[in-house]
Amino acid sequence: MEIPFFRYPHVFGQQREEILRAMMQVMERGAFILQSELEEFESAVSEFVGTRNAIGVANGTDSLNLACRAAGIGTGDEVIMASHTYIATAAAVHFAGATPVLVECREDHLIDPAAVEAAITPQTRAIMPTQLNGRTCDMDALLAIAEKHRLVLIEDAAQALGSKFKGKCAGTFGVAGSISLYPAKLLGCFGDGGLLFTDDDETARQLRLLRDHGRNEAGMVVTWGVNSRLDTLNAAICLTKLRIYPEEIERRRQIARLYRERLADLEDMTLPPGPDRDPDHFDCYQNYEVESGRRDALRKHLQKNGVKTIIQWAGTPVHKFEGLGLPKISLPFTERLFERCFLLPMNTSLTDEEVGYICEQIRNFYGA
Repeated sequence: MEIPFFRYPHVFGQQREEILRAMMQVMERGAFILQSELEEFESAVSEFVGTRNAIGVANGTDSLNLACRAAGIGTGDEVIMASHTYIATAAAVHFAGATPVLVECREDHLIDPAAVEAAITPQTRAIMPTQLNGRTCDMDALLAIAEKHRLVLIEDAAQALGSKFKGKCAGTFGVAGSISLYPAKLLGCFGDGGLLFTDDDETARQLRLLRDHGRNEAGMVVTWGVNSRLDTLNAAICLTKLRIYPEEIERRRQIARLYRERLADLEDMTLPPGPDRDPDHFDCYQNYEVESGRRDALRKHLQKNGVKTIIQWAGTPVHKFEGLGLPKISLPFTERLFERCFLLPMNTSLTDEEVGYICEQIRNFYGA
């Protein structure tokens, strides 16, 4: 078999006719910026996750940066985050004028609350956990730390739309939560796009000003803002895709079950937590990040047999990108993780037969 890591045509093909109808309605009206489809999508997705406000923006990086600005984070402030994250998390803080402080993750590849508390200084202003791979962090611990030290909590939930911790959706715990709508994400549009969630109406008002040049509903500029609006075409596409989104999540969870059933006995491999393992977590499996002590040889074997895999972020945690000029630090757990981790294919274009073939090739590699 030939199994790509991700089938981008599937983003369009699975709802081709419905998406084309939605796009035509927008294009025939010439309604491209801040029109009714955006409002409908924002309303529908806020209802889906259970938050008062959803604000569509141009991309997931902007959403984090705007959240920082709305929270008053800026020069002289420090924001704690895991080094096991995409560069966008740190970049959003940097371009708000603040300093990203990078800490360890733990066995589930999410930020370690103990490492967060150990990194707090008088300059610490916020915690920015990444809800990674479709799993939500231990938010009880992080919220307790934030309350104890009077810190702002902003979630990078780019990979976690619909993921839950104790029944509450990722992106709805802190002052604001960010979602990416990049095409390969759980809910992908046709280009770049992002969302912000907040239960605080004043924060929502600030975010709507910031995304549209600082203009209020009357068109008056009342603050410095940027041009970061989710266009109406992509809002219409995402609104269409949201209608089948619960089925999309359930299919990913089914694939995760298949991987675990067929690979859990391999001693050299570490798998993500299973979908039925922990009642506190509802994981939606944006990615299926595994570990192997023979990672590079295993990936070569899979490549030879038609299975494409990737290592996130050039195989480099944020604190190891020397060009960023960050302080040199040692994060042993994270560094060890990046010697072992990679992603197996995980998307709803996969068939059970393809998942079985991937598992068969892995088992063949280990002689199991």
